[in-house]
Amino acid sequence: MTDFGQFFCFRDNHLELVTSAPESEVELQVADSWLVEDGRARHIQRHFDRFGLWVQQVTPNCSDQLEAFYAAVREAIPKTGRWFPRIEFHGEGQSPHHLYLRLREAPDQLGPISLWTNPEADPRKQPTVKGPDLSLCLQLRRAAKMHGADEAVLLSGDGYISEGALSALVWWRGDVLCAPDSQTDWLASITRDEIFAIAAEMGLGTRLEKAKPADLVGLEIWALSSLQGIRVVENWVNLGAPVGQAKHFDSFQKRLRLQSTLI
Repeated sequence: MTDFGQFFCFRDNHLELVTSAPESEVELQVADSWLVEDGRARHIQRHFDRFGLWVQQVTPNCSDQLEAFYAAVREAIPKTGRWFPRIEFHGEGQSPHHLYLRLREAPDQLGPISLWTNPEADPRKQPTVKGPDLSLCLQLRRAAKMHGADEAVLLSGDGYISEGALSALVWWRGDVLCAPDSQTDWLASITRDEIFAIAAEMGLGTRLEKAKPADLVGLEIWALSSLQGIRVVENWVNLGAPVGQAKHFDSFQKRLRLQSTLI
């Protein structure tokens, strides 16, 4: 298995190992991924549902294959170890096969994260669907690393926070959990939904708002993803002021881990 994982093509209602992935990432139209640890994952069906919704936006002709594809994916994921599988829909014009599984070993769990604001307006072409802009988002994250950070923050044309290149961003105003509102383009985040649900269970307030980076000075900020869960923001390199200390992280991290169930 390479760093990019093994590739399986869905043919005749089962997954077949193939020697290489489709040649061009340009054809990657939909993707979804999640963490699996010893056969357990958080809300895997939500990932399937989100993937299916996006695929139907591309083509309705694939809908009758999806349930069998999901069942095959569940069966293919090892029941031991730490994995980061990705399901993909490719639009190759010459191939009748469009559904793939990329089976990858998961990287290590990471700690606090540092942010860097991308100075240009959000360059993604389809910000509400994961897949078409994935290569671009990886480039933006590499740009952040060149500036001494781990993640790039994407802004709307008028300077409001959208999300990270490969993560959702949330922040705390006291005991109120906040996130970008629906007027700003961001990718529907399952982890963000999980975090908001935990806040509701704990009786904490939530709020959707438009915010610019300067509005978050001194606040507790988190970067969220299905792979890493919650990462506390410890530094925002071009914010020009410090971020706040983590006060809610421990209680939420414990509850988030309890969301995992056998796949």
